[in-house]
Amino acid sequence: MEFDPSLENTLLAFADRLGGPVPALMLLAAAAVVLFGLIAARRNAARQRLAAEAAGQRFAELLKAQTEMQGRLAAMAEVFGSRQAETNQAINARLDGLTQRLGQSISEQTRATHENLRRLQERLAVIDNAQTNIQSLAKDVVGLQAILSNKQTRGAFGQSRMETIVADALPTGAYQFQPQLSNGVRPDCTIRMPNGQPPLVVDAKFPLEAWNALAAAKTPEAAKAAGQQFRRDMETHVRDIAEKYLIAGETQDTAFLFVPSESIFAGIHEHFEAIVQRAQRARIVIVSPSLLMLSVQVLQALLKDQRMREQAHVIQGEVVRLMDDLTRLDDRVRKLHGHFTAAQRDVDQILTSTEKLAKRGLRIGELEFEAAGADPDRGEERAVESRTGQLRLRVVDED
Repeated sequence: MEFDPSLENTLLAFADRLGGPVPALMLLAAAAVVLFGLIAARRNAARQRLAAEAAGQRFAELLKAQTEMQGRLAAMAEVFGSRQAETNQAINARLDGLTQRLGQSISEQTRATHENLRRLQERLAVIDNAQTNIQSLAKDVVGLQAILSNKQTRGAFGQSRMETIVADALPTGAYQFQPQLSNGVRPDCTIRMPNGQPPLVVDAKFPLEAWNALAAAKTPEAAKAAGQQFRRDMETHVRDIAEKYLIAGETQDTAFLFVPSESIFAGIHEHFEAIVQRAQRARIVIVSPSLLMLSVQVLQALLKDQRMREQAHVIQGEVVRLMDDLTRLDDRVRKLHGHFTAAQRDVDQILTSTEKLAKRGLRIGELEFEAAGADPDRGEERAVESRTGQLRLRVVDED
């Protein structure tokens, strides 16, 4: 092992620092320490050198691997570039097809949308017309509600409907509207009865306020109160009709109370049976439009039967005169038949004479035929038939 001069210098510098001669043992120890430090330093340097060589070798390997990786990356980049170009081309082709299909779809959808919009506009026009009709109907309903809310106009509405039914079914003169009775009251209508009977009174006024309140009631208490009010109004109205319009000898002992609605009529008979029975005991008949029409048609049939009975004697006289005319016609036909019989006998005699003349004509014709049938060239004899006999002549042809 070669002694390092730096080690000697180091020991001397250490001795100088100690300030005097150093014992040999201590010097040796220091030298050993320094030697071991140098050995360790060299080992560390060798290790570092080996590590540096290994690191360099690894760096070289890394550079080689990086170079190979770069080559591979370049190859992959080239492959990826070609594949990306193909992919871009395929994507462009697909995008073109998709764009074309989308354009066709959008065009078809646009046409369908326009068609649907056209149909929608037509339907909206129909809806507008229907809305206009509904608005006009709403105005009519409001007007009807205004009519029904007022007693006078409501009475005029019921009376108008009743007058329409009566006037359509009965002939003029079989009824009267607003006639005055002996007690000064004016019923809505009186219908003439057959056989000289007193007329039938029809009242068209109906208490509708309580009924509307009953229909609009939302609680049982309100419905009960409205029902009681309607019952009282109906009883009062039935009593007024019985007292004012049922006059002995002047009107019938039964009167009609006209209800201008089938639903109200059904509701009264369904929920207010006591009112119906009370009206029947007072000889007041509650009628709906259909029942009034049926009753009027029955009265029309009775009036027609009465008119036929009144005209029965006239019809009988006409039948008697018709029989006289038939008798005279029979006599004249018989005389004409006699004339035709005598004329027939004359015609038969004429026919007999014509038959005889025809037979004689035939015989004369046969005679002329035989004379015309002889041949003059041969000098044949011609036979002439007469009534007395036959005469044969010989005819000689002369040159």
